[in-house]
Amino acid sequence: MIGIFDYTVWLTYLSLGLSIMGIVVSLQQSGHPYIGVFFLLLCGLCDAFDGRVARTKKDRTEFAKKYGIQIDSLSDLVAFGVLPACIGNAMIRVCPTISEIPDIHRPNGPGLPIEILLYVILVMYTLATLIRLAYFNVTEEERQNSENSARKYFTGLPVTSSALVFPTVLLLQYLIPKDITLIYFAVMFVMTFLFISRLKIKKPGIKGLCIMIVIGLAEFILLIYTLHIR
Repeated sequence: MIGIFDYTVWLTYLSLGLSIMGIVVSLQQSGHPYIGVFFLLLCGLCDAFDGRVARTKKDRTEFAKKYGIQIDSLSDLVAFGVLPACIGNAMIRVCPTISEIPDIHRPNGPGLPIEILLYVILVMYTLATLIRLAYFNVTEEERQNSENSARKYFTGLPVTSSALVFPTVLLLQYLIPKDITLIYFAVMFVMTFLFISRLKIKKPGIKGLCIMIVIGLAEFILLIYTLHIR
C-alpha cells in the first residue's frame, strides 16, 4: 500500500475522520451548529499534538517528513476550512440558540439577499484557508531546506485558530439573547483576511500551547453542557 500508517500520522488521520463526522452532522436536516463545533474542537486537540508526536520518531525519512506536512495541510483544509463553513450553513438553516432563548429566525430563513452574502463569505473563507495552507507548505519546505531550527513565526493567522475562535463565538449565546448567526459570519469574514495577511504571529511554545488546551477544554465542557440542556 502507498502512504504511511505508523503512529506519527494517526492523530492527523483521526482529525480528518472527526472533521468528516462534523461535516455530516452539520449538513443533516436535523444538524445543529453546536454539534458540529464540538467536532471542530476535537480536531483542534488532535492538531495541537500531531506534529509533536511525529517528531518523537528519530529515524523519520525525508519522505516521511514531507508526507506529514502534506497530509497535515490536507486534513487542516477539511477540519478548519470546510467544517467551519458547514457549521455556518447549519446556522443559516437551524436556529443556533440554546433552549431558553426563543427561535427568532423567520420561517423562510434570514432572507435571500442576506443568505447569498453569507454563502459568499463561506466560499471566501474556505478559499482563504486553501491559499494559506498552500502558501505554508511551499514556504515551510523552502525554510527546511535552508534552516535546521524550528519555525518561530507564522505569516498570517494559522487556520487552526478556528478551533478556538468559532466555539467561542457560539458560546456567546449564553450572553447574547438573540440569534448570533451574523456575528459568526462577521468573525468568519475577518478571519478570511487574517489567514492571507502578512501579519507576523509568534509560534506558541509549551506555555502557549497549554493555555490554548485549557481554553479548548473549557469550551468543550461548556458545549457538552449546552448540548445536554437542549
